[in-house]
Amino acid sequence: MPGEFHSIEDTIFVIGHKNPDTDSICSAIGYAAYKQATGESGYVAARCGNSNPRIDAVLKRFGVPLPVFIGDVTPRVRDIMKRKPHCAKLSDTCSEALEAMDKYDFRALPVVDEADHLKGLISIFHLGQYFTPQVRNPLEMRRVRSRVSDIIRALKAMVIHSIDTEREEELFVRVGAMDIRSFDLFHDEKTIPAKSSIVVVGDRWDIQEKSIQLGVRLLVITGNLKVEKDIIERAIDKGISLVVSPYDTATTSWIIRSATSIRHIADPVAHSFRESDTLSMVKRRILEQVAPLYTVIGEDERLIGVFSKSDLLRPVKTRIALVDHNEMSQAVDGAREVQIVEIIDHHRLGNPGTEQPVLFINQPVGSTSTIVADLFRRSGLTPDPATAGLLMAGLISDTLHLNSPTTTSTDRDHLSWLSEIAKTDPSELAQLIFNSGSVLLEDDPEKIILMDCKTYDHGNLRFSVSQIEELGFDNLWKRYDILMRTLESYRRKNNLTFSGLLVTDINHQDSLFLVTGDASLVESISYPRAKEHGVFEMKGVVSRKKQLIPYLSSCMKSIGILL
Repeated sequence: MPGEFHSIEDTIFVIGHKNPDTDSICSAIGYAAYKQATGESGYVAARCGNSNPRIDAVLKRFGVPLPVFIGDVTPRVRDIMKRKPHCAKLSDTCSEALEAMDKYDFRALPVVDEADHLKGLISIFHLGQYFTPQVRNPLEMRRVRSRVSDIIRALKAMVIHSIDTEREEELFVRVGAMDIRSFDLFHDEKTIPAKSSIVVVGDRWDIQEKSIQLGVRLLVITGNLKVEKDIIERAIDKGISLVVSPYDTATTSWIIRSATSIRHIADPVAHSFRESDTLSMVKRRILEQVAPLYTVIGEDERLIGVFSKSDLLRPVKTRIALVDHNEMSQAVDGAREVQIVEIIDHHRLGNPGTEQPVLFINQPVGSTSTIVADLFRRSGLTPDPATAGLLMAGLISDTLHLNSPTTTSTDRDHLSWLSEIAKTDPSELAQLIFNSGSVLLEDDPEKIILMDCKTYDHGNLRFSVSQIEELGFDNLWKRYDILMRTLESYRRKNNLTFSGLLVTDINHQDSLFLVTGDASLVESISYPRAKEHGVFEMKGVVSRKKQLIPYLSSCMKSIGILL
């Protein structure tokens, strides 16, 4: 039976058509079991529609849970984003951001506050602009927006004296590499107040002394040089922060600038998405954008992931195998946008497009469950009793216990083989399936119309045909009016040319066909009308695939509405 889930990269969902019938569910479970029996792990049975009383009865009979529901496989941001990304905090410095980018080989980092709320983006581009400003504005080369404590941390400096280190302020770096007279002149010509100046100097006692006299904000002695006792005393007396850097003057000056808080240079506008956004929508939105990174936020505006444009180019991880259908109009939503790796079916060819060659098994037999059983036998494998029982149920349901015109000798042969393995009498199982409550009495009209409903793209039009099996037609007439109204509502809602409901009497192998829509099509149906308008008595018609759809195609051709 189906095993536990693997990672999404290793999982292939085996999934039938929308509004699944018994064969769709049972063949999905059976095919996943077959693949596991051949040693191919990762196949998981799934469904893209609701169950019904017959499916529930069969699964209960063999002790098998309902396959996992997957209503949409459309690739979304959650499928490509990197969760728990490395971030920069608003309080981080440029130096710390650069260190993180270098360590993890990133071009950009999202910026968050202490509660992980997204506040912007910091990139190599932003940092490059900061460290290499335009030449015509040399003052920007000196500007530092930081705290003294951050500068000390960036320099790994030895603190001799410090004052008010946690206050963020705008400071300007000055290098004391000139003669004292030039230093005085330089200071006088600048409009930068001493209290906003950081002076970086080596063992120039005169520059150190002058800086203290001016009352600079921070005096940095480079090269791990010894600081004279009287300089220390004067700095303490004047309330000037004094530290010793282990680096040379040029390096120290650069590191001080790197201590600027990233909150001042980060881009406050980050291109953000929700994890539920579809990749097709994302691609359209970022087509003209040039951003190194895109962020993903939750409902509380907290950062939950990131992705880049290159992530959008990678193959989608989701893979599916289609059973009991091969038309995109019947497939799970989003099937066109993921990788279809296998198709196992017994219906007409609907020609789904695939980017690569796929395993495609299509046989003219009565059920997909028959094909799966045949795969077991051809491989010399025996399904477990529960799987054999489910394949029996799918076969019996789709062939109306071998009474449908779609029934072949292959179906009969495999039903006998499965019966021995499951130790289950086919007639008793058929009674369980077809006596599992009247769909017409127990379900809402909308659910009845959707139950085993298939939409067909045929020429230049689209139409739908649903099918249910009943023991007689008495229950149909009790709900005829509301079923016709619901059928018409469904047709209009989905913009279909016409919609039909085939109600098959299992006992007598006959059907009644309810149809609404194109008047010329309805008038072209040659079967006798029942006592109500829009209902046709179709004696001997029990197969939608082999009898009804080909007949409807001929009707459409005869009146020229099928191109």
